[in-house]
Amino acid sequence: MPNAVILDAESLGPQIDLAAIRNEVSNLEVFGQSTTQQARERLADTDIAIVNKVVLDADTLKQLPSLKLICVLATGLNNIDLDAAKHQGIEVKNVTAYGTASVSQHTLMLMLTLANRLPRYQRDVATGAWQQSDFFCLQDYPTLQLAGKHLVMVGQGELGSEVARLAEALGMRISFAARPGDEANDPRASLDDLLPDADVISLHCPLNEATWHLINATRLARAKSSLLLINCARGGIIDEEAALAALRDNQIGGLAVDVLPQEPPRDGHPLLSALNEPLNLIVTPHNAWITPEARQNVVSLTADNIRQWQAAH
Repeated sequence: MPNAVILDAESLGPQIDLAAIRNEVSNLEVFGQSTTQQARERLADTDIAIVNKVVLDADTLKQLPSLKLICVLATGLNNIDLDAAKHQGIEVKNVTAYGTASVSQHTLMLMLTLANRLPRYQRDVATGAWQQSDFFCLQDYPTLQLAGKHLVMVGQGELGSEVARLAEALGMRISFAARPGDEANDPRASLDDLLPDADVISLHCPLNEATWHLINATRLARAKSSLLLINCARGGIIDEEAALAALRDNQIGGLAVDVLPQEPPRDGHPLLSALNEPLNLIVTPHNAWITPEARQNVVSLTADNIRQWQAAH
């Protein structure tokens, strides 16, 4: 049986059982966190690297002649130099659909929270506006009844399809946009065609050249002033500064993101600073996926990947 090293086990969060992976290898060495330089040392004699966000670039892989398999504890592979891995005969496997229920639940939470203008009403309650009101309720910010509204989805994979299913239960009308960058070969309507009628846009697509700043100032200028924009995919699919400007200028009705281009945002980000403003704005710390069930599923699917790799070799 092969030996394996987990480079950043802490990314899985607390109270996660690694037994499923241990059962598939002769030895499992576990590190909470690792830099790329540390990865070169820690993977020196191992067969399998198990990693979430640690960057394994070409220079690192060249120094790891024993490495045969990289198991990524996530769907995205942007931290792995795939060309270099292929050149060295290193297989790369990821996990998909591990957090479908978790992320779709989070997406619906963001949609409902924006629709009900909860960030603004919570601020008013906290500052005493309700307590001082002449009437029994506050009605300063018109809410959006989602029943009958048009939800435009970018991304029709398992996650996007599940979000659509849940939204249909609220009575929403669903449209899936054509794949960005391949509109000519896609029978679905393009995002540009769907955008002017969209009441909510939810992003569930990968980040690539075609989706970088997919939602930008030009497109936002064509949106309804009540549009709710939600990104639980990857930071950078929205031009966040343009979206913030549109929100401040009442060009859109709400913005919620679970992702930013740099994570964690140690150097800050305009959206984080704007949380102090009276806006219909939500920023969550890339935690749509973190239910215990989803995190444990990552381990199970990674063990499956190791088992399948061994069976093929």
